[in-house]
Amino acid sequence: MTERRPVLAVIGAGPAGVAAALAAAERDVRVALIDSAAEAGGQFYRQPAPGLGALRPRALHHRWRTWERLRAGLDAHLATGRITHLSDRHVWCVETGSGGFLVHALTGPEQEESVTVRADGVVLATGGYEKVLPFPGWTLPGVVTAGGAQALLKGGLVLPGRAAVVAGTGPLLLPVATGLATAGARVVALVESAGPRDFARLARTWSGTPAKLAEGAAHTGRLLRHRVSVMARHAVLEAHGAERLESVTVAALDSAGRPRPGTQRSVVCDTLAVGHGLLPHTDLADGLGCRLDGPGVRVDDEQRTDVPGVWAAGETTGTGGSALSLAEGHIAGRSAAARLTGAVPDPREWAPAARARTRLRSSFAALDAAYAARPVRWTEQVTDETVVCRCEEVTAGAVREAVGALGAGDLRTVKLLTRAGMGWCQGRVCEPGVAGVAGCAPTPARRLLARPVPLGVLAAPPDPLDPIGPIGPTDGIDGIDGSDRQ
Repeated sequence: MTERRPVLAVIGAGPAGVAAALAAAERDVRVALIDSAAEAGGQFYRQPAPGLGALRPRALHHRWRTWERLRAGLDAHLATGRITHLSDRHVWCVETGSGGFLVHALTGPEQEESVTVRADGVVLATGGYEKVLPFPGWTLPGVVTAGGAQALLKGGLVLPGRAAVVAGTGPLLLPVATGLATAGARVVALVESAGPRDFARLARTWSGTPAKLAEGAAHTGRLLRHRVSVMARHAVLEAHGAERLESVTVAALDSAGRPRPGTQRSVVCDTLAVGHGLLPHTDLADGLGCRLDGPGVRVDDEQRTDVPGVWAAGETTGTGGSALSLAEGHIAGRSAAARLTGAVPDPREWAPAARARTRLRSSFAALDAAYAARPVRWTEQVTDETVVCRCEEVTAGAVREAVGALGAGDLRTVKLLTRAGMGWCQGRVCEPGVAGVAGCAPTPARRLLARPVPLGVLAAPPDPLDPIGPIGPTDGIDGIDGSDRQ
């Protein structure tokens, strides 16, 4: 006798994905937790490689007890077979069909092989990625993204340099600066384009999230202990160096977001960790045809997208931190489990998470407003010689010529005329910068493939289903289909 249990594919093993997987597994749903990393945790709880022998990995994290609870729950469900963690698998496409969904992922050392997981429902917990704006010298060795510096530290136990400047804007800068300082780097300055007044105006909103206030205060205390100079309402104008980064030029900004005359100063450093906020990863949602709400995936109160059988949670719906991701993931997992098993979802089951979601969304909306209160006129500092698309080595001058001399009026035309965005990243990294220099609105493209795929994979016969344990054959192929043979 075969008992058919529904299978839920959760794509992404960060806080949202793990929370969704745990919530669904507790409701008698089999879960395939699919992630590109070797260990669960995502960027927020990125784990060092086991071979590094980290003695105190918690030293590089906050809210570690939360992760220990998540990890314990995940281990318990892995032991019973309710969750199968498919690591080192890079999902490149999710197909819909009469029998549910086919999740295609690249695997292998060179990512030249593809495997497929069949599922009845999908939770997209694909996280976000950094928004980086170009400036003169940003391609020098020694200039890294803020998240890249954090990933090197958490995942590789590596300092990107000894004397660092952390710059840009957004809530990620604080933990990056304190993490680098705690690990032994000399953080010369934290350069933030937003100002204290922008946050003080929203004091009433902050009072509703005391945990975030405490977290910010803790980071500030660490910066003071390490004597990090905090330069609010400032920006890095240019990075300098012969063969690698040697210094940066920093200036104060006026109320219009332009450098104030006479405030430029040179800061010596060998590392610049720079970031300008986060953008939701929506490539898989785009391929499925999910509707977007601004830059993120639109969801309802159950975290359902407008594509039946697809839920989304965490940064892919809009950036908001780990606590919000956990709340959304829990709701998505509970809702998916109920609907896949034919039950009527009961919102009372996730009422605490829903209340936390409402509160945290309000808090982060206010935070975004504070960071965006007085925009920086960054495009005015980008010279014509500055490379804006690194893959194709397209300069700002070429983009401006496409707009001014050749009449390009949208981002797609700029791409066709200059090749900006046609490289390996397909515009994922350079699109905000190219759009800003061109004066065009960013227009997220519908991409069938979420990442570059070898032609051999596309031309190959249908992939074998990715096995997740002794659950019996499906159509003659061993794979995940939720069957338990008795």
